[in-house]
Amino acid sequence: MNPYAKPRNTRIAAMISTGLLAAALGGAALAANPCAPKNPCAAKAANPCAAKNPCAAKNPCAAKNPCAAGAKIDPKQVLRPAGYKPYKGNKAELIAEGERLSRDAKLSTNGAACMTCHQGNNAYQATFAKPYPHPVQMAQDIGIKKINLDEMIQLCMLKPMAAKPLPWNSKELASLVAYFGEVQKGFKPVAAMANPCAAKNPCAAKANPCAAKNPCAAKNPCAAKKM
Repeated sequence: MNPYAKPRNTRIAAMISTGLLAAALGGAALAANPCAPKNPCAAKAANPCAAKNPCAAKNPCAAKNPCAAGAKIDPKQVLRPAGYKPYKGNKAELIAEGERLSRDAKLSTNGAACMTCHQGNNAYQATFAKPYPHPVQMAQDIGIKKINLDEMIQLCMLKPMAAKPLPWNSKELASLVAYFGEVQKGFKPVAAMANPCAAKNPCAAKANPCAAKNPCAAKNPCAAKKM
């Protein structure tokens, strides 16, 4: 008899404590494998994976493009009023103020600014290079065959920017007229890019993250076959 041999019960206890008994009994004596329970993502608890996929909700990108808005506009709101006298001021100051206002989303009610569509000379038709008044499709859509620059600004205030026309004798209107008049001088139709507001909604592209499958729908990695 080996004097160093441990009693049988002592050896069994050691096997349990070291995990060796798992191999001998096929793991039945051990606690369940944490990867073996039901997929926690399938639980009805407050698991974020169980929630309705937010990407499946109605895509806000599918909303109508504000630049394509079709609200009815009374041409009288756009056309110069009788006795119209525009604000007069220092031209350089008006141009500078007009450039600032062109980036000011506070002029709109929907977060848009003039530069939302016109950044980098976007959204101008080739006719923008011609002296005003001239035909503009957006004006023709409401029955105005030819439009002046100040009237065009008022139309933009009403349509893409969903706001009220600026007061006709205001410094704001005169500033925007001065600024865009200056932009017009350097405008070249060949360099103009397509109107981003007229293009297909970029959110409808296949690259839309909302179109991707819910990652929570993937198989639980814990459910993978045991080695």
